[in-house]
Amino acid sequence: MHPFDNQFLTYTVALHDWINQPGYVSLFLLSFLASTLLPLGSEWLLILMLVKGYPALATVLTATAGNSLGAFSTYLVGVYGGRWLIERVMGVSPAQQERAHGYYRRYGAFSLFFSWLPVVGDPLCLVGGMMRINFWLFTALVVSGKLLRYMVTAWLTLRAMG
Repeated sequence: MHPFDNQFLTYTVALHDWINQPGYVSLFLLSFLASTLLPLGSEWLLILMLVKGYPALATVLTATAGNSLGAFSTYLVGVYGGRWLIERVMGVSPAQQERAHGYYRRYGAFSLFFSWLPVVGDPLCLVGGMMRINFWLFTALVVSGKLLRYMVTAWLTLRAMG
C-alpha cells in the first residue's frame, strides 16, 4: 500500500469526525479560515449549531471572534507582505495597484465594514493593510460588520426554527 493512501485516509477521517462534531472550536477555526484568502464559508456551521441547540449569543460571538482574527491576519499580510504577494505571486502590475488604491481612496476605509462580503471582503482587508489603515479604525469597522452579519444569520435561523 502506498503511504499516501494511509495518510490521506487518516486525515480524511479526522476531518470528517471534526466536522461531524460541531462545537465552538470548530466554529472558531472555520470562521478564522473563512476570513483569510481561502474560499470557505462559516455560516453553514453557525446555522447547524443553532439548529442543534447551541446558545445564540455564544455561537455568534465565537464566529465573530474567529472571523475577525482571520481578517486581522489578512491585514497583517497586507502590512508586511502585501507588495511582494501582489507583485510576485498574483502578478498585479504597479499601474493596476495604483488603480485599486484609487478606488480604495475614493470609497474610503469605511468600505471595510463590508469585509464580510464573499469574494471582495478578504481583498478589502489585504488592501487595508497595504494602505496602512489605522488598526483601531480597521478593527471597529471589520468587527462591527462581521458581528452584524452573524447576528442577522442567527436571527433568521432562529426565526425560521419557530
